[in-house]
Amino acid sequence: MNPTQELVHNFQELLGQVPEFMQPFILVLAAAVPFLEGEAGAMIGVVGGLNPVLAAAAAAVGNFASVALVVLVTARARTAVTSRVDARAEAAAAGTATLVTVPAAKPESKGRLRFKRWLVRFGVPGASILGPLAIPTQFTASILVAGGTSRRWVLLWQGVAIVLWTTITTVLVWSALRFVVGV
Repeated sequence: MNPTQELVHNFQELLGQVPEFMQPFILVLAAAVPFLEGEAGAMIGVVGGLNPVLAAAAAAVGNFASVALVVLVTARARTAVTSRVDARAEAAAAGTATLVTVPAAKPESKGRLRFKRWLVRFGVPGASILGPLAIPTQFTASILVAGGTSRRWVLLWQGVAIVLWTTITTVLVWSALRFVVGV
C-alpha cells in the first residue's frame, strides 16, 4: 500500500467512527465555511468513503445555505444604508444636515479587482460562475447584492455556480481516487 492509499484508508477509518447518518451533516457544515465551500466539502466526503452523489449534494446544500444567509444579511444592510443616505439627502435639502467626514478607502485586493473585471465583462452569470476562481462564493454574492443586483438573480446564479463547481470537483476527486490512486 503506497502512502497515498494509506492516508485515504486512515481517513476513511476516521470518518467511519462517526455515525453514518451524521456524516452528511458534517459535510454540510464544512461546505458552509468560506474558502472550503462545496468543493472541499465534496472532496472530504468522497475521500472519506461516502457515496459521491451524497457527498456532492450535502456539500452543495451547505454552501448554498451559507450563501443565502450572506445574501439576506447583505440585502438588509444595503437597504439600511441606502435608506439612511436617502434620509440624509432629504435633511440636506431641508437645511438640517450635519457635516460628516468620510474615511479614506483602502485599496482593493487583487481578487476583488479581478472579480470586478469579470462582472463588467460577463455580467452576473459569468461573475458567479467564474467568481470562485478568485474569491469565495459568499464574498461574490455579497459584492453583487451590495452593488444593487437582485437577490433572486444572485441566488439563482450562485446556485448554478455551486452545483457546477461541486459536481466538477466531485467527479475529478472520485476519478482520481478510482483510477489513479486505486482506492
